[in-house]
Amino acid sequence: MTDNQPPAGSVFDALKSTAVQTTDQLRDLYEAPSELARRKTVDRIHDVAREVIAHSSLVFIASADAEGHCDVTPRGGPAGFVSVLDEFTLAIPDATGNKRLDTSHNIVETGRAGLIFVIPGRATTLRVNGRACVSADPRLLAQLTSVGKPPRSAIVVEVEEAYQHCPKALLRSSAWKPGEWLAEDAVPSSAEVSLSHLAIPGLTLDRIRQDERDSLLHRYE
Repeated sequence: MTDNQPPAGSVFDALKSTAVQTTDQLRDLYEAPSELARRKTVDRIHDVAREVIAHSSLVFIASADAEGHCDVTPRGGPAGFVSVLDEFTLAIPDATGNKRLDTSHNIVETGRAGLIFVIPGRATTLRVNGRACVSADPRLLAQLTSVGKPPRSAIVVEVEEAYQHCPKALLRSSAWKPGEWLAEDAVPSSAEVSLSHLAIPGLTLDRIRQDERDSLLHRYE
């Protein structure tokens, strides 16, 4: 976390002074949810949800540390890389990343996580919320070999809520329509973003690009 703070009188401070203050005020802004929306949540992984997870190659994990600092990170792998251990329990194998371990740190501190499973090219998604822990149990890790070998650890989630998320966001964003994707050079590359954030003397764009290529080459190590 950064120690920098925005100046007093920031845009956020100005908007927060007039922001919604209570959940009753918030509810007054909207109509009541439909009966279908109210009843869509279940407390386990049913057969259909299990099938969605089996076809998902991308999951977003939301977590927060003990002080409430939030984080969302994507995890990807071959379709079905997240294992359903039983109708209440999921296991997400860890994969090589930048080794900051932000998500795992948060889960160790608070024991909670939220998931959104995504299937590329489809508007079907699945949300799961529940208790979570980080496991290094060899018996579990031996089962999680979707990338060819056991991971160093796994995030285990005990399901408290599971439900199909509304597909409107994916449809509105045209996320799966290649004809509406931006050209590769229309936005900053990941290397350019990294360079803009790093204040390291002598660091070059070519160096970051090479580091990215090396990281992708060894992404399952």
